[in-house]
Amino acid sequence: MTRIDGPDGLRDQPAALNWMDTSPGWSQAGTKLLLMGIVYQPDGKTPASDVVLYYYQTNAQGRYQHHPDEPRSMPPNELGQTHGSIRGWIKTGPDGRYAIRTIRPGAYPTNDEPAHIHATIKEPDVPEYYIDDFVFDDDPLLTSQRRLRMENRCGSGVLRLVESDGIMVGERDIILGQNIPGHPRSDSGVVASGRKIGEDVVSFTPYHAWGQDRGTRACPICKYGWYHGILYFVGDDPNWTEIRAWLVFLEQESVRRGDRLKVYFVYGAAAGYSRDSRERELGSLGQELDLRHVALTFVPSLTDEESEVVLNRIDPRERRSRIIDKAVGLSPESRNFQWIRDRLDQTSNEYFNATKPGG
Repeated sequence: MTRIDGPDGLRDQPAALNWMDTSPGWSQAGTKLLLMGIVYQPDGKTPASDVVLYYYQTNAQGRYQHHPDEPRSMPPNELGQTHGSIRGWIKTGPDGRYAIRTIRPGAYPTNDEPAHIHATIKEPDVPEYYIDDFVFDDDPLLTSQRRLRMENRCGSGVLRLVESDGIMVGERDIILGQNIPGHPRSDSGVVASGRKIGEDVVSFTPYHAWGQDRGTRACPICKYGWYHGILYFVGDDPNWTEIRAWLVFLEQESVRRGDRLKVYFVYGAAAGYSRDSRERELGSLGQELDLRHVALTFVPSLTDEESEVVLNRIDPRERRSRIIDKAVGLSPESRNFQWIRDRLDQTSNEYFNATKPGG
């Protein structure tokens, strides 16, 4: 996407910054938008303080307009380029949180790029770098092809909006250094199997052997990708004692949380695969455990291209079960059950139950 390098905006930032900012767009006609999230250290778990985020965007008509009477407005350069007037800065505190009150941008008049908000990060003692734009999941210009080409710099920038008191709210957590070439701490504490914390799970189409979509192929993310979700991938050398223990726990947790949690078991052992036998095997397991909420699904292998599960980069050689939230190799014991509960609770903010668009 077209970008005028972020450092221009960082050089004229105000001396005093806060964790929350209100852009000049907030008072303009259009859809009010609240962006919020937490900036994390490269481990994806530790909040990062003293991080500056600079953003700029178009107005609702898709234009970067300079308004000389607006103190923040950037005068055009000799080429006529400007970040416009809808721009600003935040600086995180000890909890890593940020919030931006602005307006939903419009797509460029050429209608050849999704609507977006540019962002640049400046960490203490690390040169500034741009991150993936904030974009909108419901934007028809954000095609599957564009999603697959995203760099996921500091995690996914795709916003899934909810509505609260007439304001659209989008949440994005930012993982410092993630997918940033040359970042000094970009690989710190990263688990190799699966996509990285902060990245979107890529849609795929497993066979459903047990659950409400039994006998069909449905993408869990496309059909049920709202609220909380757990994808439980198992590849080669399954430990069925552990699998049963995890499924019993996840069924109990699904009952407790109702429609706010969807759980999918995705079995991808390549050895001895046949669709009919795999359906019978998982169907018998669902009946044995009396599963009413957890869905049991399968793919020919975790590297299968036809179902596109391969795009989620799960290592089929991992010998133990995995919960993608993200954890690999968790054993089914009380402390790990509690970790899952805590993570679900910690990621339910004040807008978790807000109204979905059109819902």
